[in-house]
Amino acid sequence: MTIFSKIIRGEIPAYRITENEKFLAFLDVFPLVKGHVLIVPKIEVDNLFNLPDDYLAEMLLFAKPIAKAIEKTMDCNRCGITVMGLEVPHAHMHLIPINSANDLNFTQAKIAVTKEEMETIMQMIVSAL
Repeated sequence: MTIFSKIIRGEIPAYRITENEKFLAFLDVFPLVKGHVLIVPKIEVDNLFNLPDDYLAEMLLFAKPIAKAIEKTMDCNRCGITVMGLEVPHAHMHLIPINSANDLNFTQAKIAVTKEEMETIMQMIVSAL
């Protein structure tokens, strides 16, 4: 079982943004920038392109209002999207507030964000949905 499956089941706490029957969105606790959100399917599949077609298609539609909420609440030009699939063996996508292409550079150091800041960011994004 992956760490994402444990978050989905509520066994590990997370800064939950929203969810439906197929997906969960929550703040990345090791973000590249403030407002970095992960979207994970509730089924445990390692590779994004091994997801059932309906999940693959619906994942972007699930992400769209979250991306718009990130753009409204975070200091960014737009919300970038990336799929790496290397960190956790559970399909997921990253929604990241960006001002330049370097903001999507996963080789840079992650930033430290306090619990209080995470709570505030979560509330800001949720309120903009």
